[in-house]
Amino acid sequence: MPFPARRLWRSALLALPVVMLAAATPARAADPVTVRIDNFTFGPETVVVPPGTAVTWVNGDDIPHTVVAQDKRFRSKTLDTDDSFTFVFETPGEYAYFCSLHPHMTGKVVVRPSAG
Repeated sequence: MPFPARRLWRSALLALPVVMLAAATPARAADPVTVRIDNFTFGPETVVVPPGTAVTWVNGDDIPHTVVAQDKRFRSKTLDTDDSFTFVFETPGEYAYFCSLHPHMTGKVVVRPSAG
């Protein structure tokens, strides 16, 4: 084998473990998402996220609120002004939630696997 071809093969073989390691590394979790609680509403009312996403609710109102899943999967303490609550959504599905102090306040987190 001519010298340049040997060098090319050696480079390819040395790179193989790096390629294999990259293929075995799990994908990073999605960037965190923030839902604001303002004016007796959750905004945005619905968020769509990939699995592994941390969603944080921040109370911007001057009265307390809570964040409670309808299926009881998560529940915040009472959030005063500027308090926050975070939950990481690992499993695909739709998660409806509400404020237990003001049940007309509702929202939804939709967890969908990312395409690709």
